[in-house]
Amino acid sequence: MGIAGLPRLALALVAAVALATAAGLIAFWPDGSTDAKLAETLRPPTFGAEVVAVRAAGCEFPTAERCMTVAARLTDGPDEGRMASFPTGATAGDPAFVPGDAVLLASTGPEAATQGMSPYAFVDYERRDPMLWLLVGFIVVVIVFGRRRGLLSLVGLAASIAVIVVFLVPAILDGRPPLAVALTAAFAVMLLTLGLAHGVGAKSVAAALGTSACLLLTALLAVLFTKLANVSGFSSEEAVLLQDAADSLSIQGLVIAGIVIGALGVLDDVTVSQASAVLALRRADPTLPFDRLYREAIDIGRDHVAATVNTLVLAYVGASLPILLVFAVGDTPFGEAVNREAVSETIVGTLVGSIGLIAAVPLTTAVAAGLAVRMRGLPPRDAHAHIH
Repeated sequence: MGIAGLPRLALALVAAVALATAAGLIAFWPDGSTDAKLAETLRPPTFGAEVVAVRAAGCEFPTAERCMTVAARLTDGPDEGRMASFPTGATAGDPAFVPGDAVLLASTGPEAATQGMSPYAFVDYERRDPMLWLLVGFIVVVIVFGRRRGLLSLVGLAASIAVIVVFLVPAILDGRPPLAVALTAAFAVMLLTLGLAHGVGAKSVAAALGTSACLLLTALLAVLFTKLANVSGFSSEEAVLLQDAADSLSIQGLVIAGIVIGALGVLDDVTVSQASAVLALRRADPTLPFDRLYREAIDIGRDHVAATVNTLVLAYVGASLPILLVFAVGDTPFGEAVNREAVSETIVGTLVGSIGLIAAVPLTTAVAAGLAVRMRGLPPRDAHAHIH
């Protein structure tokens, strides 16, 4: 749907959002001024290897059982082609290896051999190949089902990841304010994905305005309630490592930025769906006035919100499941468990994101209905569309 018939005020507001986003990208663009690095011991160089054999071995500790020695052939690095071995099974959390496993090993240093230690230590599994095949399968499914629009959505997804990797993460590490950077990145992602997946028209304009307003609301609530609830962000080891690597980094600011970015994907879905529903109703009956159009579309929005809020909450609960299990094993009372920062941080993020999500429905519906009744005609491509 083109923009020729859209009200000037709506176009001016979207243009203002785009200009503010461009200004934010310029102002906060990372320049590498902060050399934030983890200690070398926390990020040792790793080398690929393939497990060749696993055999039983004696345990150093009396409480350990099923200790094994894993033999692996190095597939890269200075010792490529040579055999290396490392122990496993000393603790319950050690993985069970089988021949053929692709793993990553790190050198334990030249002094390891003199101390009777293995020259290599297990770091992690090599997972990139299966993840690559999963990615290929995902791309094929999206293109087969979505066709041209699916392809454009993939381009939008790639652009979103580029914004996060090239702008958001480096800018925060450079000491830029996390909330301002997150909002700038969120607006940039929104404009890119809406433009690529849905073109430039009434649906995209309504969705952009609704998403923009709700992103600002989400950011405001995130700032307010992280401070009221004294959420510091130091509930994870990652936060401590980041503070050590870049002491000027605001960990609480990172929590707020994470809430904003986390809300964006759900907001985009809701605002586009609502704008699409309004325009479909208008095409089905061009005589519908604003109030009737709004009421009909808001009924659709309520159903969508009920499902999406549940999805959002379950996604956060799934991410926090190990923490909840720890509290359950420790017989921690529910009231005390939700007060712990590891859980309360998730609760604040969930509730703030849900409020922004719910607000997006009436806001976007009102904007879309206002645009629909004020548009000067419908383009030929949409003139024959209808709803069932």
